[in-house]
Amino acid sequence: MEKVIEIKDITKVYNLYNKPSDRLKEALFPRKCRHKEFSALKNVSFDVKKGEILGIIGKNGSGKSTILKIITNVLTPTSGECIVKGKIAALLELGAGFNMEYTGIENIYLNGQMIGFSKEEMDEKLNAIIEFADIGDHINQPVKTYSSGMFARLAFSVAISVDPDILIVDEALSVGDVFFQNKCYRRFEEFRERGKTILFVTHDMGSVIRYCDRCVLLNAGVKVAEGKPREMVDLYKKIMVGQYNENESADSQTNQVESHIDSSKLWKEQISINPDIEVYGDGRAEIIDFGIFSVNGDIGNNVYKGDYYDVKMKVRINEDNLEPIFAFKLRDIKGTELTGTNTMLENIDTSSLKKGDIVTVTFRQKQYLQPGQYLLSLGCTAFEGDNLVVFCRNYNCCVLGVVADKGTIGVFDSESEVSIQVD
Repeated sequence: MEKVIEIKDITKVYNLYNKPSDRLKEALFPRKCRHKEFSALKNVSFDVKKGEILGIIGKNGSGKSTILKIITNVLTPTSGECIVKGKIAALLELGAGFNMEYTGIENIYLNGQMIGFSKEEMDEKLNAIIEFADIGDHINQPVKTYSSGMFARLAFSVAISVDPDILIVDEALSVGDVFFQNKCYRRFEEFRERGKTILFVTHDMGSVIRYCDRCVLLNAGVKVAEGKPREMVDLYKKIMVGQYNENESADSQTNQVESHIDSSKLWKEQISINPDIEVYGDGRAEIIDFGIFSVNGDIGNNVYKGDYYDVKMKVRINEDNLEPIFAFKLRDIKGTELTGTNTMLENIDTSSLKKGDIVTVTFRQKQYLQPGQYLLSLGCTAFEGDNLVVFCRNYNCCVLGVVADKGTIGVFDSESEVSIQVD
């Protein structure tokens, strides 16, 4: 298949100065080095084939945006070569290339001119751009009055309406509402059917698995691996929780089934936890550790829809005769309670626990929630008479992410089986 982008051993090095005056002093007196070098990319190579949707994933600071800016000639590499065949439309930053004082229509013509279209050509495209953006009379207002969602709508509409050979999207759709995102993804499919190419950078692993044909994983400026989206997402999860071994091949780590949990660390040190976690209670029992575990035993924040997974917590009992109730709960980002259970509801007897015991509580369940981000809360409580007392609660302690290659309507998947019969 024809290659439309070739990245060959790209390295990008920035000179970092402690203060602006050091840059001037170094220019005047070049014999003394006053900067430190930072390598944003280190000998990165990969190809993009015509008609595919290629995902680029990695932690913040991994070099994703840098490589896109090199592809679009916004940046020049320190070394290496980038070959691009075809016309590119890029959404690298929300509102990039927009004049804040201009109206939406004026910015449409401005962006068209920057890409290389004449006014007459943009006249022909104007109605289609306005219709897709669907921001009503705001199209005639200065863009400085726009919400971030309006920016996304107009920027994406301009990018796709100029009919590029290659469309590059860098997280620009994350601010749009769900209906606009759905419309954009439908247009992605139309682009692919027409043989267009899409480079897609996102932190939404569900979208990577669902829409991308192939995926490149970057970490600290280095290409870790490339391959099938689900395999790259699994490897990305290992990097996120510090389980990736740089001295071992990416292929072997992708194919590993057994977990590589670091026994020298707490579980909660191996996942991303809420920096503003709310912990409270009278301390007669304490949640000392917690984690989320996949069906294979891997620890991390993400699980696949349809898989079984475990929520575990370790609790230290600090007083006798507590008969504690252990609980977990999942909420959406608006705080709506979606699911959860506790040992009392499950008829599990905890009366034998005594002071000094450290108990591991495991909640195993199948994941029916839709792809998205959910907030996990854990608790250890009890009833004293008619009163509920809280020994320890970890409220919104971490995010549980659900990833899938297919979503359905609503909050959960009822696993419908659909059939059609013609009489």
